[in-house]
Amino acid sequence: MARAFAAGLLAAALAGAAFTGAPAYAQAKKESRSAAKAPAAPVPANIDRNGVMILVRSTLLALDQANKTGNYTVLRELGAPAFQVNTDAKLAEIFASQRSQGIDLNGVAVLEPQLTLLPQIETNGMLHMAGFFPSVPMQVNFELLFAPAQGQWKVFGLAVNLANGSPQAPDTPVAATESAPPAKPEPPPLPPTVSIDVKNRPAK
Repeated sequence: MARAFAAGLLAAALAGAAFTGAPAYAQAKKESRSAAKAPAAPVPANIDRNGVMILVRSTLLALDQANKTGNYTVLRELGAPAFQVNTDAKLAEIFASQRSQGIDLNGVAVLEPQLTLLPQIETNGMLHMAGFFPSVPMQVNFELLFAPAQGQWKVFGLAVNLANGSPQAPDTPVAATESAPPAKPEPPPLPPTVSIDVKNRPAK
């Protein structure tokens, strides 16, 4: 699921590589093993809702500010040691497409994320989660990896894209059947507090 999700993302910064393996990824695996014993298979992460919200929002807002300013220093400093292998210039190159599109992630500060992959600890000891912010007309999809460093979860990889979040109209309108009885007349609704009746507006 995670790999298929990552394949359609606009940009990914995973220690200078994609979500598949790379030398920097192997280095991060070695560091994570030394920090904590990795499970034999992915297991649910011991992290509460507030912890998830902090990690998701702080990471995506840091990315948003970096994209808007062109300065990726803070985003880089928030990362795990293997993520910091990326220079500011490299991160600017990775997220160039998002900058050129003017993607705005401010909404993540107030919207509630919906998780499609609940936080879990991968076999390499990393915290992995994915989800989206259900906004319109565009929703923000994200996938995040965090590595343990200095007693904290720090960014190891992130990927973000936008997708159409608007409700889609049906192909054809639903019409009433001929056998349906005529609707009974209903009393007119109460006038709204503020309204403009175009039909009854006096002609000039």
